[in-house]
Amino acid sequence: MADSSHDVVFLVDVDNTLLDNDRVIADLREHLAHAFGAECAALYWTRFEQLRAQLGYADYLGALQLYRQDVEHRGPAAHALLEMSGFLVDYPFRERVFPGAFEALANLARRGPTVILSDGDVVFQPRKIRRSGLWDAVEGRVLIYVHKEAMLDEVRRLFPARHYAIVDDKPRILGALKAAWGAGVTTVFPRQGHYALDAAEVAKYPPDVAVDRIGELARTNLAAWIPSRSES
Repeated sequence: MADSSHDVVFLVDVDNTLLDNDRVIADLREHLAHAFGAECAALYWTRFEQLRAQLGYADYLGALQLYRQDVEHRGPAAHALLEMSGFLVDYPFRERVFPGAFEALANLARRGPTVILSDGDVVFQPRKIRRSGLWDAVEGRVLIYVHKEAMLDEVRRLFPARHYAIVDDKPRILGALKAAWGAGVTTVFPRQGHYALDAAEVAKYPPDVAVDRIGELARTNLAAWIPSRSES
């Protein structure tokens, strides 16, 4: 990669990287079952998976709109549905930020700009990032795409750098960036969330660096991640 305005830019995912999204989903499952019963809750998740297959990302509010068509004739369930959007929109996301995540971002920022690079919709995902405090932690440098691995040229245009480091819990995403940028990117895999349990996927897309928890990056010497100018 050619010399650019920054020596290094750090691209950091949100769900199960900075924030425990598996815990958020578990809380949502529990709330749905309590408010609507097991049968209706299962129907919501059916709609959710259908919409994710169609869109390519998780759309919780969109699935709620589809789910409304299934239960709005059921009286009490329809009334409870009006409160469901509030549960999602007002969820205490800051409580789900992984321990040490803010400190990790601060450590990265000492070396170069930190940028949140996430998949998601244009309503709920930004809300999650703002309410968690992560938006302010990266000073508003937030990119949200349907498929971020398809937007790498745009990422480079917005945040040009000599070298990049991406921190993401999805081995497939790390593999896509390594395939696209080669030695120009350092891929960092935090072993968090359900993807960390998929040994075959991790073996298929081995990262340059692996850590057990995002908080470890608060104490990591980043110099080894970034090649010297003579090497790049």
